[in-house]
Amino acid sequence: MRKAALVLGFLLAAPAFLAAQAASSGWQAKVDAELPLLGHRNWILIVDSAYPLQSSPGVETVETNAGLLEVVPYVMGAINKSIHVRPDIFMDAELPYVQEEDAPGASAYRDAIAKLMAGQNIQSELHEKLIEDVGRAGQLVHVLVLKTRLAVPYSSVFIRLNCKYWGNDAEERLRSRMGPPPEAPGTPPVPQPLPAQPAPPPPQEAPPAGSEPAAPPAPQ
Repeated sequence: MRKAALVLGFLLAAPAFLAAQAASSGWQAKVDAELPLLGHRNWILIVDSAYPLQSSPGVETVETNAGLLEVVPYVMGAINKSIHVRPDIFMDAELPYVQEEDAPGASAYRDAIAKLMAGQNIQSELHEKLIEDVGRAGQLVHVLVLKTRLAVPYSSVFIRLNCKYWGNDAEERLRSRMGPPPEAPGTPPVPQPLPAQPAPPPPQEAPPAGSEPAAPPAPQ
């Protein structure tokens, strides 16, 4: 009887276990499937649980049901193994000022993410500015948002993808060689100043009405 109860309990728990396993691996499969398609100017976000669901058409949000400190290394590892993209990393400028008494776990998270991202160049931006940047990007390019279970404010990691085989210095040298950009088709010509014209002679005054013209001088 007890054995039958254990078997029944296992059968009842199996669907929930399998669903949890599928959810856990689903976000990894999503990263693996989409990363080869992503390139320069695409974004991958690993965000805390209160990050807003953005409405820009290119923003895709996936619930990972995983911890942020689990998702970040997987994504970074996938990017580092790729042949085509490198990460430009941004984090909220507010994070260093979040106090432990206001957000339990903030100090531990700061320590953990600092170790995890050691050696990376991380740029700080205000949270609202990053959300605006992502929203604008989502109007033109694809943005993958991986939502986690972390409940620490201002803890999200924003990764803007860049080209791995073309550096910023090379881009600057290219633009310098190209010179000023050409005029767009249909641009009206810039008006040019006309050459200086000689001033017209002053008008001659007409004789008063009723007066006779002066006689020419008599010959000598």
